[in-house]
Amino acid sequence: MGKFKTVCVFCGSNLGNKTIFRDAALDLGRQLVQRRMNLVYGGGSVGLMGLVSQTVYDGGFHVLGFIPTALVPLEISGHSHTVGEVMIVADMHERTAEMAKRVDAFVALPGGYGTLEEPFKMITWSQLRIHNKPVSLLNVDGYYDSLLGLFDKGVEEGFIRPSARNIVISTNNAQELIQKMEVIVFFISISCNHVLYITTYFYAGISYLPPPNSIKPVGSW
Repeated sequence: MGKFKTVCVFCGSNLGNKTIFRDAALDLGRQLVQRRMNLVYGGGSVGLMGLVSQTVYDGGFHVLGFIPTALVPLEISGHSHTVGEVMIVADMHERTAEMAKRVDAFVALPGGYGTLEEPFKMITWSQLRIHNKPVSLLNVDGYYDSLLGLFDKGVEEGFIRPSARNIVISTNNAQELIQKMEVIVFFISISCNHVLYITTYFYAGISYLPPPNSIKPVGSW
């Protein structure tokens, strides 16, 4: 299967009310270390963000964070406690763009409004063929069940194309999630020689290939 080197993780600057969220963040970090993957993240040292980044950093792999100036007092604990290399950017827009262009895949752990905004943007950019990188939700304890249901409702009501619905990969297990993304990266890598956007998406255990008339060139960063 296809291998990738760097993963962007979107996640909350809070820990959440259940220990299962913390356990999932630590497990994701360990999975990245086991697969020798680097991390790009939101730059904070608190909440789930801090757990993932510290785990990857302690595992000996590169950790790169991007944080807007306004969030430094909120998401970096202590006077200078950062994890790995952290770059301060002007705003949220620059943060997302800088993170996106440096990675091979995206994973969203549970989080609040700020976390949700980032995978939504990556999903939209994938739909617009701005990138061809896998976008996934780690659906810990059913956290994203309602959101996934909303996507299905969008298809039912004619606002989301079935092909676009399959952009989003989701499972409740970090190891399985990464394996699914590796399959997608494999198909992307073999399609690049033809300058086409051909990939395999997984939803409800069914592989999906876009029909030939939906295949378009992919823009580069």
